[in-house]
Amino acid sequence: MVNKISTAEEVKQHPAFREALVSLLYQLADDNFILSFRGSEWLGLAPQLESDVAFSSIWQDHMGHAALFYRMLEELGEGRADDLAHLRTPHEMRNAILTERSNGPGDYIVNPQYDWAYAVVRQFIFDLFESVRMTSLQQSSYLPLAQAAAKVAREKPYHVLHGESWLGQMIKTEEGQVRLKKALTNVWHDLGDLFSLGEMGEKMVEYGLTESEDFLRQRFVDRLRKVFDTYNINWPGELPKQMELNGRLGEHTDELAQALDILSEVYRQDPAANW
Repeated sequence: MVNKISTAEEVKQHPAFREALVSLLYQLADDNFILSFRGSEWLGLAPQLESDVAFSSIWQDHMGHAALFYRMLEELGEGRADDLAHLRTPHEMRNAILTERSNGPGDYIVNPQYDWAYAVVRQFIFDLFESVRMTSLQQSSYLPLAQAAAKVAREKPYHVLHGESWLGQMIKTEEGQVRLKKALTNVWHDLGDLFSLGEMGEKMVEYGLTESEDFLRQRFVDRLRKVFDTYNINWPGELPKQMELNGRLGEHTDELAQALDILSEVYRQDPAANW
């Protein structure tokens, strides 16, 4: 039985618990921060005006979630929330590889050849994962995290429904099916470290901060199979458990460095400035 902890000050009296909690919060914050940036790169480029508005709204939500988790890290003494988001190196980031992948060839300003099918499949898969993760975290032994997860979880059905509706559209046409299959293959390839809890995973589970990687993975698979059965989408195969790179260990692609260069360019010029 793990005792519940209610405040950041109380956490600071338990160094081992704090270390595991901080590690988990970085994963939560960095996943949302980086993927919200990738989502924002679709602003003005989505195939329909309605899609543009809906997609932008989803990524605003994710940026808000990132800020929520960075503020919790600040309360635990990790430094200013904005600094944690913008001044850390790629090696210090703990987001999953899936969240940092670019949207496709080209650049947002110059000749963006982005893949909308990949964008919506990634959004759907990540938000389904987030829904599973937030359900688990509502039972966390750190009460502020449990309360934050309950707040985030209320938004997840809408995010998942958005992605699911696009699966339903793509499956209707031959071209859509081809695009969906290609996007799903690419997303599936990067799912390994999404479920990883990193080096502190066993401690996170021992302290009751979250459920295990295997439990989260199985719950995700169960929910995803129901969606795929609904739309007659072929199951892509066994969920990968290991990858060449593990973002939870600070191992990343060059695409993360590129994202951080753009995302944090203004803040890094003068972190003390008032905007």
